[in-house]
This record gives sequence, C-alpha cells and structure tokens, in this order.
Amino acid sequence: MTDWNAYRAHLGQSVRAFATLAPDTIKGIQTLDHAGAGKGHLDAKTRELIALAVAVTTRCDGCISVHSKAAVEAGATKEEIAEALGVAVALNAGAALVYSSRVLDAVDTVTG
Repeated sequence: MTDWNAYRAHLGQSVRAFATLAPDTIKGIQTLDHAGAGKGHLDAKTRELIALAVAVTTRCDGCISVHSKAAVEAGATKEEIAEALGVAVALNAGAALVYSSRVLDAVDTVTG
C-alpha cells in the first residue's frame, strides 16, 4: 500500500531538486501545464478527471498522486473518478486490440 501523501511530498522535493539542475526543463513543463489549464470550456473537475484517466493510461504514479488530490479538491466524487477510470480501462483494452492488429500486419510482412 502506498502512502500517497508521503509520496506526493517526496515527489515535490525530488522535482525541486531536479529543477535546480534543469531549470529550463521545468519552465517548459510549467508552460505546457499552464497552456492546458483551461480557457473556460472545461471546469477544473473535468480537467482533473481527464488527468486521472491519462495518468492511468501512462502509468504515472506521480500524476496519480497529484491529480487524485486535485480532483477531490475540485469536487470530484469517487463515483465520477471511477467512471473516468472506466473510460481509461476501456481505451487501454481498445488500444491493445488495435496494436494487436498492427503486430499481425507486421508479421504478415515477414511471412508474406
């Protein structure tokens, strides 16, 4: 079982240490983060639900830690989070199906 609060705190320290070594990288990621922060079309809760679904599909524990807290703070319920995660699960399975067909295509090019 992961202590997500401790993990989030440790992650913050690690990112700050990285920022001193690679400040331009951090500036770049902050630019991307602010660019996706919203223009009034999606509310904060919806953005965080999307972030959680993406976090699952990219298997990013740091993203899960940060965006779980942000989603709850934005008013997302456990049921809404579960529904968003269901979309992520469905797309991962669908992606596996699509990429399975690509493997078969690649095999066909080898076997003729």
